[in-house]
Amino acid sequence: MKIKLIIVLFLFALMPSLAEAQCAMCRAVLESEGSEAAAKGINDGIVYLMIFPYILIGGIGFFIYRTLRKKKTTE
Repeated sequence: MKIKLIIVLFLFALMPSLAEAQCAMCRAVLESEGSEAAAKGINDGIVYLMIFPYILIGGIGFFIYRTLRKKKTTE
């Protein structure tokens, strides 16, 4: 069970580096400029901003799990 959880977490950790996130408008503007470096920078920025909400939700979920587990063991 723990090995499956570790594998899933590892895959989720790799997902942002594999994702090519860009809105349609940003992509159209960057492709028309022809600057590959600017497009790469925008992609990295979008992925960077996308990570923090998932970290916050994961932290809240872990806190709730830990609290419920501690409550269960004290009963």
